[in-house]
Amino acid sequence: MLEKVGAFDPVPKEELLRRIESLRRLMASSGIDFALIVQNVDSYYFAGTMQKGMLVVPLDQDPLIFVEKGAERAAMETPLELTPIKNDKEIRKILIDKHILKGTAGLEFDVLPLALFERLRRIIGFGRYADISESIREVRAIKSPFELIQIQKSGEMPSHVFAKAKNVVREGKTELEIEAALVAEGRRIGHQGFLRMRGLNQEMMVSTVQAGYTGSISTMLDGPITGVGVTPAMPQGSSFKRVERGVPVTIDYGGVYNGYITDETRSFVVGELHELFRRPYEAARKIIEDVMIYGKAGIDCTEIYSRAYGIAKKEDLEEYFMGYGDGKVAFIGHGLGLEINELPVITARHRRILEEGMVFAFEPKFVLPPHGAIGIEVDFIVRADSLERVTTNSIEIVEI
Repeated sequence: MLEKVGAFDPVPKEELLRRIESLRRLMASSGIDFALIVQNVDSYYFAGTMQKGMLVVPLDQDPLIFVEKGAERAAMETPLELTPIKNDKEIRKILIDKHILKGTAGLEFDVLPLALFERLRRIIGFGRYADISESIREVRAIKSPFELIQIQKSGEMPSHVFAKAKNVVREGKTELEIEAALVAEGRRIGHQGFLRMRGLNQEMMVSTVQAGYTGSISTMLDGPITGVGVTPAMPQGSSFKRVERGVPVTIDYGGVYNGYITDETRSFVVGELHELFRRPYEAARKIIEDVMIYGKAGIDCTEIYSRAYGIAKKEDLEEYFMGYGDGKVAFIGHGLGLEINELPVITARHRRILEEGMVFAFEPKFVLPPHGAIGIEVDFIVRADSLERVTTNSIEIVEI
């Protein structure tokens, strides 16, 4: 059994069937007769395994998990029935025999490469097709009790790492030295080693440490504090910049348990925090405290953004809120799950009502070039009458 080589919580059969049924309801309302799911995270979400193959979900028949490679391991990972195949060309005949290959096929157009789409259309032979990616994202936006347990276990990782960070952050140390120690600490307690992010060219570090001006340099990554990295080949993340006394060190760390991601940021400082950063830090703290009072199921995400922006504006910090210049981002919060950029997204323009079971990272941050950046990021589970923190450690700046 897999428990001998790695610890994980298998997804219960009833959980997988519930997810598939939720997808079917959205398929029916969108006029999709069968779904062809090939992206690994979507396959894992609906089938409990991401071994090489394809998941086919018909409207009115049992799902088919075709496995081309790793069938023995897939059988240990999922409680659902598998259909081993030698190659994907066998799928067409099976779908025809089961009278599934008719009507409109749904595919994940947000992540499916054109070359693969053309191959699937050629070897499977579907005629009509439609995008099913938004339906998949909607199903995944509401976390089940099983998923919330995984997220809470994931939250133990950043809590542990931030507690260790106060013994790692020191004047003169490089961002990379700090990151290396903290990433190693996470791996020791079972971190899977990387974070998943949906979309073309979307790449994410496990942890990013900024210690001064590196936090004020923007890059391609859609985030307020991204770091400069060590090469244009990966223009984000920690660098060889050294920690200075009085200058905040922001540590953005993503935990992962059983595939489920948590994403939090804390600020540290050696000595007394420079006056320049005090007001932005206090504003970030006020924004966190405000959303904890105001946020709950039934609240529109645009209202949350508006209140946060209002606090930043009241403090005369709107120019630096969530980035500076072309480095500004439009969101202050993003959904979490098996990927780091799930629904909901909390912006000024995208109206969406929070629902119980949603999980999101909330990250008020301020960028003050050329000096650096400071901020806080906290993960929340949406409950009927409140927001529940995923972690329990302090959000206060840690003085070294």
